[in-house]
Amino acid sequence: MNENLFASFITPTLMGLPIVIAIIMFPTMMFTSSKRLVNNRFITLQQWLTKLVTKQMMMIHSPKGRTWSLMLVSLIMFIGSTNLLGLLPHTFTPTTQLSMNLGMAIPLWAGAVLMGFRHKMKDSLAHFLPQGTPIPLIPMLIIIETISLFIQPMALAVRLTANITAGHLLMHLIGGATLVLTTISPPTAMITFIILVLLTMLEFAVALIQAYVFTLLVSLYLHDNT
Repeated sequence: MNENLFASFITPTLMGLPIVIAIIMFPTMMFTSSKRLVNNRFITLQQWLTKLVTKQMMMIHSPKGRTWSLMLVSLIMFIGSTNLLGLLPHTFTPTTQLSMNLGMAIPLWAGAVLMGFRHKMKDSLAHFLPQGTPIPLIPMLIIIETISLFIQPMALAVRLTANITAGHLLMHLIGGATLVLTTISPPTAMITFIILVLLTMLEFAVALIQAYVFTLLVSLYLHDNT
């Protein structure tokens, strides 16, 4: 039972080789570009959403922080499309892998922190010691603030992994219960099927929300260091 339950989180292979790189590159095919003078409805909607997200996230940033707009928009589009494609049957969701999420979180967090130490050294160091701290508490507060700084990328990655994994597991469990109850109690199976449909709709929303939350937190880390 446990093997079947977690089989969807195992990286798929082809001829003994992992094909996760091809899976990660696949979502980019969803974002098409038009070479015509007049765009179609899908491309127009895509451009409108991109401008809306960019405006919302870059509103609080300084001109130096707005240079990251392309990176942040690409990040939210990649995570959102990957999460949505992972909800299709017989697919694999790369964002359920903690290693991949850490691979996205650590470089972005490190880039924001290094930028802060480069351009705002005094303000960045001031975060480690709040003003008015009693002298006996200074060493302890510096240690706590240092730990909280280094735990930020872990929190980013674990949050995304836990939310996507939990949703997939819950859908798998309810789907399996629906199949079993079909022959035992059809009325109960209908109820669980309705719950499964509602949960699937919720997971579509969660897939987009988690992409936005991940990118928004990276944006806030960037704002604190620019």
